[in-house]
Amino acid sequence: MTATAHRSGDWWAIEVPEVRGVHTRVKRLDQAAAMAADAVALMLETDPADIDVTVNPVLNEEAAAVVARALKAAQAARQAQEDASAAMRLAVTRLRDAEHLTARDVASLLGVSHQRVSQLAS
Repeated sequence: MTATAHRSGDWWAIEVPEVRGVHTRVKRLDQAAAMAADAVALMLETDPADIDVTVNPVLNEEAAAVVARALKAAQAARQAQEDASAAMRLAVTRLRDAEHLTARDVASLLGVSHQRVSQLAS
């Protein structure tokens, strides 16, 4: 199920359109899914553990843009870290195998500790 969360003063107003009459509120957005599941379970007379709720916060255009920009930057940072790790592993392998350098020499070239070189090599 999908719930929408709208900011209302100091609270988040939660609505589950799929189940008529389900409205609740929470102080923190991280509580919204559990509270919505509880409200749905109450209406349907079932166990809240059986209810899976995805919460879609409704933000104004500026706030949504800021969030989107932050998430995009975080994803780019994760991708850059993965690329850097792959490049480091490749460099360690080539420097040790093709150039026959010691772990300490490789560490000096790459600006990491010799222990990190050993980690990257395995």
